[in-house]
Amino acid sequence: MGFMKLKKNKKFNYQPRYYKGDGNPFELKHKFDEHRTSISPAKGIKGKFSAAIDDYKHNPDDNVNKRVIIIVAVLILLFLFIIGFDLSIFLPQS
Repeated sequence: MGFMKLKKNKKFNYQPRYYKGDGNPFELKHKFDEHRTSISPAKGIKGKFSAAIDDYKHNPDDNVNKRVIIIVAVLILLFLFIIGFDLSIFLPQS
């Protein structure tokens, strides 16, 4: 009955020759994990959304906030143009 047994994986104790550092050199980690608050364990869609909003509110860069507002405004105007909305209601009548 030896043919029914699963083959075990080999284990190697490899030590990198020139690595002088802390932790595991083979650990994969994102570059900016220490700086982001929205990267965290799964906590549902509401928790992810609120963490992203908090990260956006506490961002010290004001250019990002202005850029997001401009992009949203352009997309809204483009959408209104595509659906044929009449923008003349916002202009003063003469």
